[in-house]
Amino acid sequence: MKDKIKLGVIGLGGRGRGNLGILLKMHDIEVTAVCDLRDDYIELTKQLCKERVDYVPFATRDHAELLKREEIDAVMVFTGWNEHLPLCVEAMNAGKYVATEVGGANSIEQCWEVVRTSERTKMPCMLLENCCYGRNEMTVLNMVKKGVFGELIHAEGGYLHDLQSHIATGYETGHFRTAQNKHRNGELYPTHEMGPIAKCLNINRGNRMIALTSVASKARGLNDWTRNHKSPDHPSATYPFANGDVTTTIIKCAHGETIVLNHNTSLPRPYSRKNIIQGTRAIWMEDKNSVYIDGISPPHQWEPIDKYYEQYEHPLWKAYREGGKLEQNAEGHGGMDYLVLRAFVEAVKNQTQPPIDVYDTATWMAITCLSEDSVALGGQMVAIPDFTNGKWFTRGDAVKGPYSLDIVCDDYFN
Repeated sequence: MKDKIKLGVIGLGGRGRGNLGILLKMHDIEVTAVCDLRDDYIELTKQLCKERVDYVPFATRDHAELLKREEIDAVMVFTGWNEHLPLCVEAMNAGKYVATEVGGANSIEQCWEVVRTSERTKMPCMLLENCCYGRNEMTVLNMVKKGVFGELIHAEGGYLHDLQSHIATGYETGHFRTAQNKHRNGELYPTHEMGPIAKCLNINRGNRMIALTSVASKARGLNDWTRNHKSPDHPSATYPFANGDVTTTIIKCAHGETIVLNHNTSLPRPYSRKNIIQGTRAIWMEDKNSVYIDGISPPHQWEPIDKYYEQYEHPLWKAYREGGKLEQNAEGHGGMDYLVLRAFVEAVKNQTQPPIDVYDTATWMAITCLSEDSVALGGQMVAIPDFTNGKWFTRGDAVKGPYSLDIVCDDYFN
């Protein structure tokens, strides 16, 4: 096991610097090189490193310069969506562990390339899906693995987030979501909900998703917001955005489970990931912050999930809270950012596969381009590739450890 690992970071915008601020608190990592196309982001990052750890990493605008540095053990990619998978491929070809921020894939070929590169180079690739490490998501995962939900039947989730101001003003700010909404029509941002659902359903390790169908509504929200909050002359007031305001995707799994995903970022609404897990013995609904357990809950009445924290809170979250780390990292989406970053760091240190592996990464990200195909075909069913090439029903045991998402390793916390 490595005592300390050396990281390279590509992408130093708001998300990149936010994650970097969390990483710099870890005693067993050193950020030795950083990269961005914008000089102002590089300067802000240098200042951050100088303030936090009193050193300034090597900085460059050319990611190839960063990747050829031999001292780097692992690379983290925090760029816009379009660059995620290509940079992962380059990092693995350079002999580095790699982790990438979330977003949808541009093509199925891109997903196959990242899988085949990982298999050929033996370098792991991890999608940094922070929602897999949310407190409620991990509590429910623990309950599922302990049999509280019985046999799982159905799951739902979504990315329901009022981002009208961000998307509509992308002409001025350069926000990458603007181009995505201008030119694509589908489930653009699936992994926040897909990740936790996939781990509950054992996707790629005993189960798989086999097909999906997607439909999209008309697109009116961004035009309407712009006319009301900017001006009728603003480009977003009349631009015919391709992406429907609401996209609904239905997925069928190999063992008969169904999944419904929703994407809605162009209409006014409170934030929600709309998570629902339904089994033969229990149901969890995120929006109500509630659970119902057959034979335990009062008949036909929801109960707060908080009531079950003492018995079923995931041991990782319990240790996280009691160890004082949560207070130090609460700015990272309530603490989940620290956990997903830490999961990757631990995999690099121990030279193991990460808890979200390359097959998970490709499968979850592929939902975007597959949903685009289905929407374009009027909601036709589209097959979901098996990126494991049949290994999903023969794979061995998952890597054990405190950050595992395939099994709950209680013994690591005793």
